Amino acid sequence: MAKLYAFPGLTHSSTTIFACMNATHLLLVVAAYSGLLFLITWLTARKADNAAFFKGNNTSPWAIVAYGMIGASLSGVTFMSVPGWVGAKGFTYLMMVFGYLAGYAFIATVLLPLYYRLNLTSIYTYLEQRFGDASYKTGAFFFILSRTIGASFRMFLVVNVLHTFVLSPMGVPFWISVLVFMTLILLYTYEGGIKTIIWTDTLQTTFMLLSVVLVVFTIKDDLGETFSGLWHRLSDAGYTRMVETDWKSPQHLVKQFFSGMFITIVMTGLDQEMMQKNLSCRSLRDAQKNMLSFSLVLVVVNFMFLFLGGLLYVFAQSKGLTMPAKSDNLFPMIALQVLGPVTGLVFIIGLVSAAYPSADGAITSLTTSVCFDFMGLQKRSDLSEQQKRSRRVGVHLGFAALLLCVILAFRGLNNDAIIEKLFKAAGFTYGPLLGLYAFGLMSKRSVRDRMVPWVAVAAPVLCYVLNENSARWFGGYTFGFEILMVNGLLTLLGLWLFSDSGRKVATVNS
Repeated sequence: MAKLYAFPGLTHSSTTIFACMNATHLLLVVAAYSGLLFLITWLTARKADNAAFFKGNNTSPWAIVAYGMIGASLSGVTFMSVPGWVGAKGFTYLMMVFGYLAGYAFIATVLLPLYYRLNLTSIYTYLEQRFGDASYKTGAFFFILSRTIGASFRMFLVVNVLHTFVLSPMGVPFWISVLVFMTLILLYTYEGGIKTIIWTDTLQTTFMLLSVVLVVFTIKDDLGETFSGLWHRLSDAGYTRMVETDWKSPQHLVKQFFSGMFITIVMTGLDQEMMQKNLSCRSLRDAQKNMLSFSLVLVVVNFMFLFLGGLLYVFAQSKGLTMPAKSDNLFPMIALQVLGPVTGLVFIIGLVSAAYPSADGAITSLTTSVCFDFMGLQKRSDLSEQQKRSRRVGVHLGFAALLLCVILAFRGLNNDAIIEKLFKAAGFTYGPLLGLYAFGLMSKRSVRDRMVPWVAVAAPVLCYVLNENSARWFGGYTFGFEILMVNGLLTLLGLWLFSDSGRKVATVNS
């Protein structure tokens, strides 16, 4: 008989306890999936050099990049959190998704042409050309800080699930689980880099979407409903509500739309990890086709996750299941402990597929940023190609070790409130990037370069104070994701204070 393993944070009753698959079977499935990734790595990374690692030799097919970016955009957090969103907030997340479309259009028509015209590998090189070295280092630093915290948090959520259901029942300590996960990622990325990730992302996107589709059809068959009938059940339960009109709510439709737009601009257009994939395309036109087609598909995929979320709640209520203490745990609970071993296995594969793109892309982009933005390897004519490769591999290994340590720190905190604050703090750090690029693109004024780091630190601190006191200061108003826009605006105003229209500035925008 299969053993049952408790999921942390779940409250079970006699009606919610179902047998789940054997941990050995789960481990074998994860191993087989990882083996398939290694096969792709071997095929794509043969004779790969530094140019292949950083930019894929500019040969990546745009359609493959677009499809793979779906998996990279929908991390393990999205995989579990978007379905959980529906219970309290309905489909209001769609307003943010529609804002994504506007953000992707801006990236395709403004940022990508700029990056291709300047022939950038690290997108933060633009800040050096526009403002100076201190601005350049500031932008790269905030990216590294944001991506390190964000990627570690995403990986922690996934590894914690895998550890609980796969390795913990075998007596494996958590740190070993993290080490195994990081080692697997290192083995298939350290050689091929972005050239490998472009292709492994396609596999990961496929399995992630298949897992969602399978769960949807499994629940549909179990409830004996048509899709039309399921929609009516979701609507009757209030889960399909898409618009929030209370301006005080963080989910207000206008807040959601513009937050989605600016989050896309900073977390895709100003993010080295996401742009590195786009810059590996053969041409600007290909990169633009990739960005626009990807944005349309992403709307459909997010709707599918929201529909799944509604189904999970309807299914749980129809079966009399006790809801988990945290909404994020609803999907894992039903998939692993209710719907049977096949669905559970596919869920694990989907979860791993959502986790790998977050980790491999993060390590590769962090390595690129340090090698280009702080070590200046591209300018080191005194180093041979092999010496550059050795230093790049050393940085790659160093970031893997750093992420491992941060994941273990999250586990040590063992406090959801603290972890959520840390993750939100990582989002604050994109504000200075938004302000820097906005000022650079909208103005031809020069900036006192040495003051930029001070402005970039002050803006998030002020935003944190505003966020903590907004309800008391502004008649009950609470900030949602729009705090990012405020952050960027404060950064832009600070740069204006330390700018000068009379000094000569290099023009890189025209």
